[in-house]
Amino acid sequence: MTSARTTEARTAALRGAREKDSREKRSRALAALAALEAEGAPISFVTVAKAAGVSRSLVYADGVRDEVEAARARQGEPGRPPVPVRAGKLLASAESLRTELAVAREEIRRLRSGEVALKKRLRLQLGAEIEGPEKAQLITRVAELEAANRQLVAERDTRALEADSAGRRIAELQDELAAARQSLRRVIREQNRTR
Repeated sequence: MTSARTTEARTAALRGAREKDSREKRSRALAALAALEAEGAPISFVTVAKAAGVSRSLVYADGVRDEVEAARARQGEPGRPPVPVRAGKLLASAESLRTELAVAREEIRRLRSGEVALKKRLRLQLGAEIEGPEKAQLITRVAELEAANRQLVAERDTRALEADSAGRRIAELQDELAAARQSLRRVIREQNRTR
């Protein structure tokens, strides 16, 4: 019963951690998208996935995909100012720096929550070890079971001897009964002759 509760608790914890991880990855992807758009960098599903450090399949998921497509459409709008370039590099704007800071803070939050999840798993594991029976209790229980087993074996052997003795007695009684029947037949025959 305890192991079933422990398993359910672990399953729920894993499910919660997986959902939280998914939410964090989505927010990282959206933050990376905002940073790329603020920098004026070309936006594609691959560049967003790389910038966020997530898989491409997540960027194609509902919600994130719509945002990426909207950002791509905004980049193609006429009248948008060109991105300033100096020596082949983009100039960092205050907005892009704020976005990078937000992405870094999100990563720190994600790492801290991962640490919390790992500590929780460790506490569960240690708790399961502490709740387990102690070695002395197990040794005592094994000794009790061995004593009960010896008693049952002795009772079985006694019953086997009794059954063997009863079997011999039944055979003797059957022989006596057969002899008595034969004797009775002989007496009945003799009485019939004398009449």
